[in-house]
Amino acid sequence: MNSEKTTFQESAILLICDDAQERHDFQTILNFIGEAVVSGSSSNWHRVVAESSLRPQQFSAAILAVLPHSNLNKLVSALCGWESGLPCIIVGDLESSIELAAEIRGQITEILPSKLTHQLLLNAIHKAKLFHDHFNRLRDLEDVRDFNMFRSLVGNSAEIGRVRRMMGQVAAKEVSVLITGESGTGKEVVARNLHLNSSRADKPFVPINCGAIPRELLESELFGHEKGAFTGAVSSRAGRFELADGGTLFLDEIGDMPLSMQVKLLRVLQEKSFERVGGTNTIHTDARILAATHKDLEQMIETGEFRQDLYFRLNVFPIEMPPLRSRVEDVPLLLNELISMMESEGRGSVRFNSGAINCLQRYPWPGNVRELANLVEQMAILHPHHIVGVEDLSVKIREFNAEIDLDLDRLTQTDTTSLSEQDSLLPMHGLDLKEYLANLERSLIGQALDDSGGVVARAANRLHMRRTTLVEKMRKYQMQRNQEDLESVSQDPDSSEE
Repeated sequence: MNSEKTTFQESAILLICDDAQERHDFQTILNFIGEAVVSGSSSNWHRVVAESSLRPQQFSAAILAVLPHSNLNKLVSALCGWESGLPCIIVGDLESSIELAAEIRGQITEILPSKLTHQLLLNAIHKAKLFHDHFNRLRDLEDVRDFNMFRSLVGNSAEIGRVRRMMGQVAAKEVSVLITGESGTGKEVVARNLHLNSSRADKPFVPINCGAIPRELLESELFGHEKGAFTGAVSSRAGRFELADGGTLFLDEIGDMPLSMQVKLLRVLQEKSFERVGGTNTIHTDARILAATHKDLEQMIETGEFRQDLYFRLNVFPIEMPPLRSRVEDVPLLLNELISMMESEGRGSVRFNSGAINCLQRYPWPGNVRELANLVEQMAILHPHHIVGVEDLSVKIREFNAEIDLDLDRLTQTDTTSLSEQDSLLPMHGLDLKEYLANLERSLIGQALDDSGGVVARAANRLHMRRTTLVEKMRKYQMQRNQEDLESVSQDPDSSEE
């Protein structure tokens, strides 16, 4: 079906199904949910896509439905060869004897059962589109030398876009970079990417965590030692500066380095040379320095815990990593990426429905991306190959969301004195604007009446409206106690209209 030429402005789904009736049914469903479709069989799909006027990159997903299982590996391989960024969704109960080739597993974003629901299909298409958009965005980036590493910088938010632009500006420059940000935001990922996109990419990237090594051993780790330099030094050993010669030395958690070592590090950065512990020979070094910390170094300088001259040496080009809570729109993309990485490493799989994703976007993530990665792995163990819902999330995430909902309910029900105080409090689940405004109007009328001692004319003046208009609104909201109240209103000497 659909051998006629089809024109689409943006993108379409490629549907491949060998049974004509099944293909027609699938296309009807996809069209119903708003998807443009180009459909064909496993033998004519090449001709069909050629006639569609779409470029390969414009196909957001391929759905392979009701096909002989023996053809899957060959077909998916052909699709990958035709378009490397095309995610594939397989529909059908795979036989246990069918093994998918390792080189195509990363391209298959979902395997759905034959008895399919609309929600399962929608979830699968959503995940495939995230994969497709992410792949195309990375493909469009210039001078990216290591695709798998750059994949970790996932997101469409303005914050992560700023980080990418800054990395592009400094990656090829021979200057020191200081990467700051909370724990778990991906500082080492940035450092590795800077190295991989520099002229030193073919040389070593040597990381060292300055806060994880005892103070008495840090000097030896950085500069090496000679045999007999201290108890236990049974042989000579090269330090991280020697190992990173020609490449990049990454000093993680530089804020935890003791002051005595800061002095020695500054000397090495100034003179480009050092001696091993217990040695006398001067060793020259050519290592680019990248440093990272979650601490406020400027505050540490004021308290005397960090040297200002070393700070200026390291902070030639600063890059600040945003916390995950400031770029919650990236959570769905990060989930997709973390799941894909987990699947490619054979550590299981899991999916999240829209309700669960919404909850995750509202959670503050004190542990940032690292905490999100831990959650994905936890869910893959507890609910392997299933779709995680709100009820499956951890207690702390559910309780946090429940508190937000409770606070929002209180805010929408309370008597407010100004619309401007509430205009930024739209609940995540939305609200009935007409009902909300009616409740607000009723509340303000009630306050005006109370302030005016129940005199309608005075209340109308406070509300800048005609007395008769206020009377009608009181009737509308059934705010009068009885008919006598209305009659007394009309007889009130202060109720005459101006």
